[in-house]
Amino acid sequence: MQTTLRAEIALSGTGLHSGRPARLRLRPAPVDHGVVFIRKDVTEGEARVPARWDAVDRTPLCTRLVNEHGIAVSTVEHLMAAFVGCGVLNAVVEIDGPEVPILDGSSAPFVRAILAVGLKRQDAAIRAIRVTEPVSVHTKNGWARLSPPRAGAALTMQFHIDFDDRAIGQQDLSLDLANGAFVRELCDSRTFCSRADVTAMQAQGLALGGVPGVNAVVFDNGTIEGNTALRHANEPVRHKMLDAVGDLALAGVPILGHYEGHKAGHAMTNTLLHALFASPNSWEWVRLDDETAARLPGVGVRADAVPQVA
Repeated sequence: MQTTLRAEIALSGTGLHSGRPARLRLRPAPVDHGVVFIRKDVTEGEARVPARWDAVDRTPLCTRLVNEHGIAVSTVEHLMAAFVGCGVLNAVVEIDGPEVPILDGSSAPFVRAILAVGLKRQDAAIRAIRVTEPVSVHTKNGWARLSPPRAGAALTMQFHIDFDDRAIGQQDLSLDLANGAFVRELCDSRTFCSRADVTAMQAQGLALGGVPGVNAVVFDNGTIEGNTALRHANEPVRHKMLDAVGDLALAGVPILGHYEGHKAGHAMTNTLLHALFASPNSWEWVRLDDETAARLPGVGVRADAVPQVA
């Protein structure tokens, strides 16, 4: 069965990069609608921006969607990850600015709001993409790959990061995202960067809404700014996996497969989706039976499973 929100949700906050306040209204949507953003502050042209892989303007810092009229919405990845992790397949996202609010830098505020209103089941089968042959993309520093699903699983992930800052270093994590694992293990992990990154971004007019310890974890030569306590000892790799969940959501339907990321980021995951759809022998459409649908990330989620954070 497909799903949408049971009721509308209103949220507001400041964009991480723009520093601009924005208000969100998450609304139910009909069967086979997927997720669509609507810029309520746009009075001319087409304000609808589809949450799709082929609408992504690939950037290293966030996931930015742009429609054919040049209307954009950026930093969509944490909200998209929350939709996947809570099992929302169809939704309208109304926003009165160019950037989704960063809130606390994780998906947890979105997850709590979604679980508070609950989901409405829709009388239609779930269409999904099953990976049938491995597809991979590489850069000089990293790579990402999608492979066929592991036995008895829907979406599984394995991620590796390697940073010079000794407070991060090398971190690895593998997860089967079934049975609410996203909500329990990933949703509260915050965006992070180095002090040098912040300085460079702000010199370019970015990261204007970033506040260490409030909506981002900032590392500086082995220390963490703002007396910030990590929510997990390996919070950085968990956040990278959270981002990947949100970026893969732009396939438009659930993906049945195994994702691996080695020093991967937003642009690389989107490049991977382009490679997947350019290789028709590497995937197939399927309609999910009840057994397979029960293994999707948003099934079996409980509100009391959301980690309690300061």
